[in-house]
Amino acid sequence: MKLKSYLIGAAAAGAFCLTTLSVSAQSLFSPAATVNEAVVTNYEVQQRAAFYKVIRRLGNLEKIALEDLVEDRLKAQAARELGIEIDPEQLETGMNEFAGRANLKTDQFLQAIAQEGVEPRTFREFVRNGLLWRGVVQARFQGRVQISEAEIDAALGSAGQSGLRVLLSEIIIPVTPQTEDQVLDLANQISELTSYKDFAEAARRFSAANSRNNDGRLEWLPLSRLPGPLQPVILELKPGEVSAPLELEGALAIFQMRGIEELPVSRPQIAAIEYGVLRLAGGRSPETLAQAENIRQSIDTCDDLYGVNFGGPEEALTVEARQPSDIPRSVALELAKLDRHEVSTALTSEDGSQLLFIMMCGRTSAINEEASRDDVLNALRNRRLNSYADGYLEQLRADATIDIK
Repeated sequence: MKLKSYLIGAAAAGAFCLTTLSVSAQSLFSPAATVNEAVVTNYEVQQRAAFYKVIRRLGNLEKIALEDLVEDRLKAQAARELGIEIDPEQLETGMNEFAGRANLKTDQFLQAIAQEGVEPRTFREFVRNGLLWRGVVQARFQGRVQISEAEIDAALGSAGQSGLRVLLSEIIIPVTPQTEDQVLDLANQISELTSYKDFAEAARRFSAANSRNNDGRLEWLPLSRLPGPLQPVILELKPGEVSAPLELEGALAIFQMRGIEELPVSRPQIAAIEYGVLRLAGGRSPETLAQAENIRQSIDTCDDLYGVNFGGPEEALTVEARQPSDIPRSVALELAKLDRHEVSTALTSEDGSQLLFIMMCGRTSAINEEASRDDVLNALRNRRLNSYADGYLEQLRADATIDIK
């Protein structure tokens, strides 16, 4: 993590500096919003946004922080009404679990975020509010969630359940260490777009994906093809809405939802995907892009990649079959858009020095009966609880008096 240091010249400060600091502090702790008379301060918004930056959440972080803090007030108020509290042991456990996701102990995590100006209280309150809301949801809705054997059978694929497909537009912007800040600023601006026309124009100007020639528009895509972590993000979008930037390996992705529909028959789950990656020196230079296009025109199958790389370094080409969850998310996203023997040249290596020529070789369907019924039961229960929770939060928001300053 980058360390930031701030030097204050006390000797030359004088009375003017004291006055400035006083006004600044007053502004910092003034209300950013009130929620049923509970105050969210500008300082809390600043701290939460800084915390989100540390954990690499993307988007307009101050806007997201304010929205989340308003929701936290609603959640805390709902918890008080039900008499739900979090004791120190529960809080410590929750903090340990969160820090463990970064393979850190809590004290190590607190030291790391402190280097970025985030106070321990900010992290504690973030975890506390999450635990309070979990308690509210369980208290109000746990008894309502009854999953039938037929629903488990359908999820496993032993009954003819339906599936979903989505109609998306995309913008894929390569990122290198040198361009990270500029690309993130650009992606945040794109995520604020509200019209199909503006998103299409941005795709033509900035996207590296092949879809840029079609205003970023993709064809109908089975939801099951998308990388697992991306599926809930896409499902939350309504037609016309644009996602926050999503971090991939060596790129940022932004999506706009154009349509979603249910299929009469579900698409099979995928057990393995075979694909090839040919790494071409030169990144996204015109010469390398032209080389990639020549290769695209000259080959028909993944086997042809071996001939293209004949005499070159072995490490430049990999052709392998992997489980979807083991494929890097950026590559998995490109593969989701490809049929057999189709090609993507949207991605580069993390340092931008190589263009990734990605070819889909084939997919192997999974036999879902091998899945654990208990795992499926828990997944269905959690999904239904989340649905109840989202609806209840919207009700709380509608009933509340919220004043954004």
